[in-house]
Amino acid sequence: MSEGGQVSRIFAIKTTSKQERTVADNIKKAIDTKATDVKVTAIIVPDELKGYVLVETPEALNRIEQLVEKVPHARAVVRGETSLAEVGHFLTPKPVVSGISEGTIVELIAGPFKGEKAVVKRIDTGKEEITVELYESVLPIPITVRGDSVRVVDKGEDK
Repeated sequence: MSEGGQVSRIFAIKTTSKQERTVADNIKKAIDTKATDVKVTAIIVPDELKGYVLVETPEALNRIEQLVEKVPHARAVVRGETSLAEVGHFLTPKPVVSGISEGTIVELIAGPFKGEKAVVKRIDTGKEEITVELYESVLPIPITVRGDSVRVVDKGEDK
């Protein structure tokens, strides 16, 4: 429930491809500059949900459609509202090392070994770090890097 006893609703707004963040910023700007009187409680831009922005509001569907008409790169409101239970999983961050397992071949995308391929030898989910050995190294030296410093190349076992 939000102010005045009104029920808070969540609507999905379809956006132009790769313009999700721009749409969210434009909605915030329209509200901050009083360009619209539509009330928005929260704006969510989940990475996993390409082409959509989620908006929490006490307003009805037609009011959100009016907002979409004023916002560049916002295309349409998906018919029907969604619930917090349906979008709740977007609000909890996933560990950076999820989807990486021992034996996975990764490419280092940051640091002094940027561009090098490596094999994952150990994963520390608590610290969100992985230990890798460079793929084409003559002498296998374990290197510990942050999970967001690698890109998965191949999930197959390297034996």
